Formats: sequence, C-alpha cells, structure tokens
Amino acid sequence: MQGNQTIDSEMVRYYSARAGEYDDWYLRRGRYSHGPAEDEAWRSDLDAAADWLGRQPLHGRIVELAAGTGWWSPILARMGDLTLLDAAPEPLEIARDRLAAAGRAAELKVRDAWAEPIGTADGLFAGFWISHINRSRLDEFFALAFRWLAPGGRLASIDSRPDSASSAQDHRPPEEDVQVRRLHDGSTFRVRKIFYEPAELADAMARAGFTDIRVEVTQRFFVLGSARRP
Repeated sequence: MQGNQTIDSEMVRYYSARAGEYDDWYLRRGRYSHGPAEDEAWRSDLDAAADWLGRQPLHGRIVELAAGTGWWSPILARMGDLTLLDAAPEPLEIARDRLAAAGRAAELKVRDAWAEPIGTADGLFAGFWISHINRSRLDEFFALAFRWLAPGGRLASIDSRPDSASSAQDHRPPEEDVQVRRLHDGSTFRVRKIFYEPAELADAMARAGFTDIRVEVTQRFFVLGSARRP
C-alpha cells in the first residue's frame, strides 16, 4: 500500500509540473511528434474520440474527474452544467482558459478523483484517468462512479491503448504497470500506466451494477467506454 500511495502522490506532482506542456501530447509537438504519417493517424483517432464524446447522451449536471487541462471540457460544457475536478490546481487554470476561449464556463474544484461524490450527477466523464488506477482498485473506482450518478445517469470515459507512437519519443513502455515520464526540463517522474483491455473494463462496469455497457476502440490509440446507472 505504501508503494501505491507514493506513486499516487508522485503522479499529482508530475501533472502539476507538466501542466504547461501537457497539450504538446495532444498536438504532437516536439518530443511527441512521430513523423507525418504517425501524427496524422493520431489526429484521426483524436477526432474520432471527440466525435464519439459529442454523441454521448450526457446532460444535466456533468462531472469531469481528473480533468487536467480540460481538453475535452468544451465538448462536455455544451452538453450540460459542467464541474471539473482535479487533484492539481495548475492544469485546472489552463482548463479555465480553454473553456473561456470556447465561450464556455464551468465550476472548477481542486479535488482528488477518489474523493466521495459531492451530491449526484447526471453524467460522469473520465479522460485518461482509468489507466492510472491500480489493478486492485479498478472495481473500487467503478463503484465510486456508480455512487456519483443519479438513477439513469451516464458514465463515459476515454483512455489509452498501447501504441509506441502514443507517448513521447524518449518514453519507454511501462514496466510492471509503472512508466517513467520525462518533462522538457529533464526531470523524471513515475506514473502508473495500465492499458486495460475493453473486456476488462466492461466486466468491471458490470460488476459495479452498470447496464447498457459499450466499450469500443478507435483505429489505434484510444478505448472508449460508456454505461448507464439503472
């Protein structure tokens, strides 16, 4: 348990320090570029994921867990009354600016994704968070997601598939579910990274009590999950 807590706190420090360069990953800039063909494949999958999210039946009060710099937040803010939660304040400030540039607003709170729900939500979204969850806590997370949602509420998630062109050029694949990440200044951090198979996610959602479970993948890079609380 002590080792898991150490990794968890290190991940918060990592995303605080990475906030200003996080979008380089989405935009394939610098170390995250893998050449024209690979970058175009990434952009195609990113567009497919955004289109998928925009078609989800999310409405009412929507909570985004581990929201980071809010890449997906403008889409969610068009769909309902959005609240962004993240354990690190630095990426939330970037998310606030992103929403403002899109003509949208949301409530932003510095709050750990594992904290108990604040009231209930009609929609819950997690982008690239589930892959940071220890295997022993996967069921715990989906039970928490179930508690967040009002009856009939919807869960949606976007996360990573294993692909050598997904991360930075100088990042090696995870070993024993832990990956060493390097920032532009050369500092390194350990991050838990687990590429859950679609069937693993679907089974965990079902064990938590969700129905209407659908887990699909884009061509290469992302796994997309949705479910409903009965």
